[in-house]
Amino acid sequence: MAVFFGFHMPNFTFPGVPADKLFDRVVENAKAAEKAGFDLVTVMDHFYQIRGVGPETEPMLEAYTTLAGIAAHTTKIKVGTLVTGVTYRNPALLVKEVTTLDVISKGRAILGIGAAWNEDEHVGYGIEYPPIGRRLDRLDEALTIAKLMFTEERPSFEGKFYRIERALNVPRPIQPGGPKILVGGGGEKRTLRLLARHGDIGHWFGGPIDDLKRKKQIFEEHCEVVGRDPSTVLLTVGVGLILVENEKDAKAILDQVPPERRPMVMAARVPQAAEFLGPYLDAGFGGFTLSNPALPTVDAIGLAGELIKTVRGSSVAA
Repeated sequence: MAVFFGFHMPNFTFPGVPADKLFDRVVENAKAAEKAGFDLVTVMDHFYQIRGVGPETEPMLEAYTTLAGIAAHTTKIKVGTLVTGVTYRNPALLVKEVTTLDVISKGRAILGIGAAWNEDEHVGYGIEYPPIGRRLDRLDEALTIAKLMFTEERPSFEGKFYRIERALNVPRPIQPGGPKILVGGGGEKRTLRLLARHGDIGHWFGGPIDDLKRKKQIFEEHCEVVGRDPSTVLLTVGVGLILVENEKDAKAILDQVPPERRPMVMAARVPQAAEFLGPYLDAGFGGFTLSNPALPTVDAIGLAGELIKTVRGSSVAA
């Protein structure tokens, strides 16, 4: 299987781009990612900008409206969120939205979902923000409902938090069995168990390779408990790669990165970046997510295309 690459757009702040041209820039980036060979383009499901990316007052587009527009302007790349917070929508409504996205995209939607974490926007929008244990309980029920509505004609389900009764989901998803389900988060006791039970793709933030190997082993133990073959789940890692043409550019860029973030970011030319990803592939991870703060221009996305070709060529040769 070819190495999987996702292009993530958590940032909608483009200097010099007015609001009425903002989505045009988003589409430009998505088309560039499609041309570069990325498999998936994602946006955050947030209403405020999040810490670590920018001030909360920066522009933030609603996820599913944005994805529908991207789907209408692209032809091959998959589309989804990284990831929807389970608290934001009734899960049956979410399934309807993702199914509609699958129809609009002619079978390219992915359902990305997690337990939610940004309390500030819950307070701002008047959305309940339960403790983490209850959010994970809701995530379990939401994933159950998603699978039922993707695969059955008139499913019913009654849980502690959500219920459906002979729910209709017409038109049906284009993809047989419904869109793939991506579970975001690496919580070892519950989130990884939910991934083992329900997910097709797992996404974890990057970090030391030994920590990720340990997390992967815990995930595989959860798979054994629920009777799942772990090789049927694609494990992906978010990496802070800034691609540059030369070493001088790399130093200049890293000098601008806040010191506390530098351990999470690597500025490198394509050959060095491909070498950096090698140990993750050797450890059994099947994909990577790069984001638009690190790839802010069409030219930078084009460099990522060179990286994708290099990594895929190396994996085939191996």
